[in-house]
Amino acid sequence: MSGSNGAYWRLRLRPIWSIAAPCIGALVACTVAPYTKRSQLILIPEATEIALGADAYRQVLAKLPVSHDPELVTPVRSVGERIARVANHPGYKWEFNVIVKEEANAFALPGGKVAVYTGIFPLARDTAGLAAVVGHEVGHALARHAGERMSQGLLLDAVLTLGAAALGGSSPATRNLIYQALGLGAQIGYVLPFSRSQEAEADYIGLILMAKAGYDPEAALGLWQRFAEQDKDRPPELLATHPDPASRARNMRRWLPEAKRYFAAATPASVEPLPTPKKP
Repeated sequence: MSGSNGAYWRLRLRPIWSIAAPCIGALVACTVAPYTKRSQLILIPEATEIALGADAYRQVLAKLPVSHDPELVTPVRSVGERIARVANHPGYKWEFNVIVKEEANAFALPGGKVAVYTGIFPLARDTAGLAAVVGHEVGHALARHAGERMSQGLLLDAVLTLGAAALGGSSPATRNLIYQALGLGAQIGYVLPFSRSQEAEADYIGLILMAKAGYDPEAALGLWQRFAEQDKDRPPELLATHPDPASRARNMRRWLPEAKRYFAAATPASVEPLPTPKKP
């Protein structure tokens, strides 16, 4: 959600070919992201992706301080369930939990597993702002971004391995330097831009979902404006996994007219202020 690398991306891959081998024959079968209709190459079967997500979610929740305070948990689950209904993915077993941590962040794992950190409550301010946060994370899950990233990792590893093999006649030190350079080039030239594009896609999907669920999409613009005001020491966007908050706010302005049409057709959700979490 924020500029940090959260637990969303910390899926441990099984040995590469144990996942990839059943899928190689389907290389040409691309999927399509919901709402944006972007073509995707995903080599991971969705059932495997969901199982990995459920396992990772259990591990994360076992290690982090999960809140059981109804004052914190109730708004997150109420908003989450409302957005999950309009997401209309009956194959997912949606879960929404709250983690007591001052970091302004949230994450989603495959299969509809979402967690929101208490540190984002002051920025969200109310349940409409919270809907922007949760909608973004539900957008990641719907678009199967984790499966896409795992597939990207498999392909990138294969490319770098082939590149290193092609340098077989070089000295080990030279091969190592070239391999590192190839990896750095791939990171800046492909991996990070791809990550930022997924974040922007989740922003768009989340905006549409919150509007369909009856939350005014203007709240998402306010959220990212507040992020931009507090997050002034970010690294250059070129080196970041997430777009700059100011860029995200500009995107929101472009998408608002479309989102407003969904909001006008929806049953309005009640908007309540969020509690101020106690410091852990």
